[in-house]
Formats: sequence, C-alpha cells, structure tokens
Amino acid sequence: QLQEQQEEIENMMNAVFKGVFVHRYRDVVPEIRAICMEELGTWMRSYAASFLTDGYLKYIGWTLHDKQREVRLQCVKALQGLYCHRDTAAHMELFTSRFKTRMVSMVLDKEPDVAVEVVKLLTLMLENMEEVLTEEDCQSVYPVVYVSSRALASAAGLFLYRRLLDPQREAGREPSHDGDNRIFFRLLLTFFIESELHEHAAYLVDSLWDCAGPRLRDWETISALLLEESPTEGLVDRQEKALVEILAASVVQAAEGQPPVGRGPAKKVTGL
Repeated sequence: QLQEQQEEIENMMNAVFKGVFVHRYRDVVPEIRAICMEELGTWMRSYAASFLTDGYLKYIGWTLHDKQREVRLQCVKALQGLYCHRDTAAHMELFTSRFKTRMVSMVLDKEPDVAVEVVKLLTLMLENMEEVLTEEDCQSVYPVVYVSSRALASAAGLFLYRRLLDPQREAGREPSHDGDNRIFFRLLLTFFIESELHEHAAYLVDSLWDCAGPRLRDWETISALLLEESPTEGLVDRQEKALVEILAASVVQAAEGQPPVGRGPAKKVTGL
C-alpha cells in the first residue's frame, strides 16, 4: 500500500512538473524562470531519489545560457547546493561532462556577481569531485586573481590556493608551520613568475589575503628564504626579486588593510 501511494505521489509530481515547470522555465518573465531554477535545485536536494537525475538536471544545464543575470545566478546557486556534498556530487558525472565547458566559460560572465558564484562553484567541484577539472580548465580560473573586482579576485584566490598553493594538499603530510609556509612561498613564487604579471604582486597578494593571510604575514619565513645561501635550498635571483615584491605588497596590505589602487567592487569584469 505504501509503495502504491509513493507511486501515486510520484505520478502527481511528474504531472505537475510536465504541466507547469516544463512550460514556465522558459517563461518570458525572467523572475519566473529564476524561481523555476531555484525551486528545481531545492527539489533535487530534498528529493534526490526522484529529482537528482539527468532528466531533470538538463534543465539547469540548458538555462545556464539564459540571457538574464538573475536566471543564470539561480542556476549556479542551485548547482552549488548539489556540488557541495560528495554524495550528491557523485550523481553529477554525466551532467558535469556535458556542461563543464559552459560552467568554466562563465568565469568570464559579463555580470561580476554571476562570475563570483561560478568560481565558488568550480571550487566546490575541485573539492568534491576527484580530478574532474583538467589543468586546462584551471588555467581559465587562475588569471582571474588579477582582475579589478575584489570579490571575484578573492574567489579565484581561494580556488588557486586549494588547487595549487595549499602545502598540505601538495605535500600530503601533517602540517608543520615553518615547513608548510616555505612550501607555500615556493609554490606561490612559481605561479607568480609563470604568470608573467610581475608588476601586479599587490593584486595577487590581495586576492589571497582572505584565504592565506596568515601565511603571507609570516615575515620570518620570508626573511629566512631571502637569507638562505645554500645552493640547493636558496632562491635564484628571479625568485628573490619576486619574493621581495610579494613581501612589500604583504606589508602594505597588513599595514593599510585596503585593496590595492584600482581594485574594488568593479561594475564589470576586466582582465589585465
């Protein structure tokens, strides 16, 4: 009897979905389309057995292309609610393979608040789905640490830290304050030098300040690295110069507590 009632409820849900949602998710009113995406995300989290399937997920994937900011924003937030848990993310493999290119491209969305949420979404994918993002995908996110919008740059800074700069992720070992920070600065130097935007150390430091501020303020480790004379442990001239730039930017940031000139709540995404 219980099974029959469950089937009856599911049939009713399907009828409502096909009779209402399938028509309204393409409504001419953007607010209605946005509500549809928001509610679909809620249904998927609340009734995963019924709704967390590719037959329903495809509607979110298609609507990632919507022309209206608030609709795309609700799509991304709905996906964040699914990718933030490993158990629900495990059901997202086919969706990810089908729509990942679109999600990665939205890092450059013309609306900064959408781009911020997209970078947060990619960070969740990084954490909860093993190796789903290729190095090429990640290379689309890294340069965003240099954009003028602070919210977007900080979101990208967290992504960069989790993917490339976290010593514990990199080394896979127990934390050791001095050793970890040495590894962090070496990884940071490699990234900074390879990004070839050497005059923008202040932007990079500001992007990482919220997630790695205590490491960047470890003047003792920075000094030790700069004074290291060992041919194997010491830095080459190029690395020393870059580390001095990072040190100077960190000191200014710590003293002033302000983002660098030109960075703030920008109205649109601008790359350097």
